[in-house]
Amino acid sequence: MTTFTWIILASLLGGALSVMAAALFALNARGQYLGALVSYAIGALLGAVFLDILPEAIRLTTNVTAVSGSVLLGILIFFTLEKVLIWRHCHHEHCEVHEPHEATAHDHGRSGTMVIVGDTFHNFVDGIIIAAAFLADMHLGIVTALAIIAHEIPQEVGDFAVLLNSGYTKLRAFQMNLVSSFATVVGAVLGYFSLQHAQSLVPYLLALASSSMIYIAVADLIPGLHKRTRMSDTVQQVLLISAGVATVALLGLLIQE
Repeated sequence: MTTFTWIILASLLGGALSVMAAALFALNARGQYLGALVSYAIGALLGAVFLDILPEAIRLTTNVTAVSGSVLLGILIFFTLEKVLIWRHCHHEHCEVHEPHEATAHDHGRSGTMVIVGDTFHNFVDGIIIAAAFLADMHLGIVTALAIIAHEIPQEVGDFAVLLNSGYTKLRAFQMNLVSSFATVVGAVLGYFSLQHAQSLVPYLLALASSSMIYIAVADLIPGLHKRTRMSDTVQQVLLISAGVATVALLGLLIQE
């Protein structure tokens, strides 16, 4: 398959597949399964960043300091965006933004609309990240797409919770999330055609992709794990995070062979 075909398939899977899987969790599954998925997603995100994406960004540049600075800048950008509620990653139902209280229980869909707008922007950026990764290296593109799918599922579960709380039916919530997911394909196509003529930007986009994944894992996902303080929960979390990292490492070895 051509690189463009891989990018389209990966972005479709990264969007639509994560929405469908999230729908199963949000509408049917028990809460403890979501917690396990979040732990695994943390490992997959951090494994993809430190074992694949950042090493590739460094390999493609002659200015390592600038790439490292891009990671720092990206973390600041994502913090700022989240602060103003443009980009809100909430990966479980009982977080501050998704908590069903009187102010949001009768918002006539306003919080649901905010989530859809923010998620569409998020998916668009994910598509650009996937395109940049595939243009850099086929193996890196596959790992990046899998890491995006891993973290998208718990995020989409949280989005489902907000939409349902805002008055959407289960079918309407699924339709809205599915339509929003196609922004990943739009971002991927735009990234493919624009980055082909700007290859020098690829290392910096990979650095921004790294900062996005680090921020999601460290700022949004890990704090939720601290709410479960039993030793058995901690052991399970560590094992699942390790499993996520190991999956990325093993996938890298299999693709290289």
